[in-house]
Amino acid sequence: MKYVLVLISSVMLFNCNEKQREIVDADDIIRKSIEISGGNKIGTSVIEFDFRDAHYKAGRDDSKYEFIRFSKDSVNSILDYLTNSGFKRTINDSLVTVADSMATKYSASVNSVHYFSVLPYGLDGKAVHKRYLNAIEIKGKPYHKIEVTFSQDGGGEDFEDIFIYWIHTETNKLDYLAYSYKEDDGKGLRFREAYNERYINGIRFVDYNNYKPKGSNVNLEDLDQLFIEKKLELLSKIELENVTVN
Repeated sequence: MKYVLVLISSVMLFNCNEKQREIVDADDIIRKSIEISGGNKIGTSVIEFDFRDAHYKAGRDDSKYEFIRFSKDSVNSILDYLTNSGFKRTINDSLVTVADSMATKYSASVNSVHYFSVLPYGLDGKAVHKRYLNAIEIKGKPYHKIEVTFSQDGGGEDFEDIFIYWIHTETNKLDYLAYSYKEDDGKGLRFREAYNERYINGIRFVDYNNYKPKGSNVNLEDLDQLFIEKKLELLSKIELENVTVN
C-alpha cells in the first residue's frame, strides 16, 4: 500500500507539472519580453555598435535586413554584407569571390553578433519553437525558464543549436541565456549573464558575462544550477560599445 501511495503521488505531481506547463504560455512570455526590449522599433531601425575589433551595422525594415561588419588588419579593410539575397565581401572596396564554405562561415559569424545584440527580438519567428520548462529563482529573483529550438526550414545554418532563456516573471526582461552548439569533438555549452542594461531610443541593450562549464558531461538545462553554485568558469565578456540607434 505504501508503494502504491508513492506511485499515485508521483503521478499526481507529474500531472500538476504538466498542467502548469500548459497554463504558462511560452509564446506570450516571449512576446512580452520582445515588447519591453524595443519590439517593433527594432524591426524598423538602423543600429550600429563596436564589438571587439570590428564595427557592426544592422538595417532592418520588417522582413528585409542588411547586416554589415567592417574590420581592418594591418593591410586590408574588409567589409562583409549579409542580406536577404545572400553574402558578399569586399576587400579594400573591391568585391571578392568567396567560396561557398567560407561564405557560410562568415555569414554565421556576422549574423550571430547581430542576433545576440537585440535578443529576444526574433524569437517570435515561424521557425522558432518554444517550450516552457519551469520557474526558478536566480540570485533571489523569479524567472521563467524557456527552451527554444528551430526548424531546419528557416532556422538558419545552426538550426540544431538549442537555447534556454530566463525571463524575469515581473519585468519580462531577458537576464540570462544558455545554448548548446556543435563543436568538432561534440557539443559546446555557454551560459550568459546580462549586465549594464541601457535603453537607447527605446531599445534595450545589455552586455554579458560569458561562462562555460568547468567539467564535461554537463546538461544544458543544468547550467542555471551550476551558475547558482558558482561552478561555471568566466570565459569572456560580451560588450557592445558606441551603440547608436536611428
